[in-house]
Amino acid sequence: MDFDKMLIDFGEYGLYQKRLIWLVVLPCVLPCGFHAYNQLFMASIPEHWCKDEDHINYTSKISQCLDSMNNTCKFWDYDHSRYLSTIVTEWDLVCSKQFYPTLALTIFGLSGLFGMLLFGFIQDGLGRRPAFFIYLFIECIFGIATAFAKDFWTWLIFRIGVGFTVPAILATPNVLPIEFVGPAHRTTCILLTNIAHSIGMVILSLVLYAFRDWRQLALATSLPFTVYFLYWWSFPESPRWLLACGKFEKAKIILLKMAKVNGKDISLHYMDQLKIKYEEEFNNQKSKTIKKYNMFHLFRTPNLRLKTIAITFIWFVNTTVYVGLSYYAPALSSDEHLNFFLAGAVELPTYIVLWPAMEKLGRKSLLYISMLIGGCACLAATLPILDDQWTLILFCIGKMGISSSYVILSLFAPELYPTVVRGLGISVSSVAGMIGPVGLPIINYVGMGSQLSLIVMGALQIIGAFVTLILPETKNCHLPQTLDDGEEYK
Repeated sequence: MDFDKMLIDFGEYGLYQKRLIWLVVLPCVLPCGFHAYNQLFMASIPEHWCKDEDHINYTSKISQCLDSMNNTCKFWDYDHSRYLSTIVTEWDLVCSKQFYPTLALTIFGLSGLFGMLLFGFIQDGLGRRPAFFIYLFIECIFGIATAFAKDFWTWLIFRIGVGFTVPAILATPNVLPIEFVGPAHRTTCILLTNIAHSIGMVILSLVLYAFRDWRQLALATSLPFTVYFLYWWSFPESPRWLLACGKFEKAKIILLKMAKVNGKDISLHYMDQLKIKYEEEFNNQKSKTIKKYNMFHLFRTPNLRLKTIAITFIWFVNTTVYVGLSYYAPALSSDEHLNFFLAGAVELPTYIVLWPAMEKLGRKSLLYISMLIGGCACLAATLPILDDQWTLILFCIGKMGISSSYVILSLFAPELYPTVVRGLGISVSSVAGMIGPVGLPIINYVGMGSQLSLIVMGALQIIGAFVTLILPETKNCHLPQTLDDGEEYK
């Protein structure tokens, strides 16, 4: 059954969908960004130097890791002009322990990788709604617990719990809107969710500026999201997913409510006829296909396999570069908070151009152009002849390019995967994407003082741009429902 055609009778983008998007979905975008980047500032390394053992005010700056007698330093002084406290200043994570913050960021990314893998099964097995609240619960519990850690290793365990939900918790706000609206309105939905994410980054930069103690910061970026559990009563399940799973009666309740709010008159006779048609088609399809799906279904047929591989690689590139540039931003100059603010703010102008462009030009060509511009800007920013101002300008262009491509990919990828494996497909692609953030902190650490990270990210974007060319255009196309639909969609 073509859900997009059926949706015309219930309202493709009426008051029901607008209320859902503005009042529920867009606020639910915020937790991901807050928890993905607050760790950068909790583990910030301020200026520090060795202090003599007798604790008098005299300090030696001969070497940060040695005292005035050239012995290994035992006591430390820190510059507290920017931070009242970080985990580095509280637990002396410098010199022999200077790798600890990098290790924490790497493990944080690794936990997100496993979280995304499991999330696909939860989202396609239990539904979009319960998946979001399961991850929200985990994120809030461990986020709040972070503030009460007594040592680095306890703190790291709590951060692993938070990382498990990042970026998995963002998947539902990305997928749910496009499953509720008709093809002509999917661009609007995905742009709105990405605008909300960028605004969230700007809001986070203000929170980071206001809370300079890492424990207070952990609470400030976790406690407010406990309010989201009140959404349990207003957060609907995707009727598209319910129908794909054979749950017509549950989908019927949501569809009739949608029709009522949208001012559509749906008769009982219409619903009876729809049910007969649905059950006939579903039973026919059920006899031909396996009801339980796993990741291997994404690779069983040639066309779907090619699309899965291409989407996965492009997702890897986008996640690696987007997260990498966000990680890299604080190091651009001495004002970390301003840099992070700019990294989020420069994304917003891109949506002014993307909104009409995606409607007129489609997804494929814009994804190619965005990645190409972003890649060239990153590479150009490494030129030794540039001063700090030009490096910052090119960094911002690179951030705008990858932000644009991430927006397009967020819409493009779900449109390419069939409904029955959409959550799983996004999960597989996202898991591959999380490999990048796992390795990036190490690249930054090894290449400290160099621009190795920008070179790697620039090259990846250019390669990804050309991989985009093998995918089909999806503008105004109906979403594929079954695996057969996905295979035929070329």
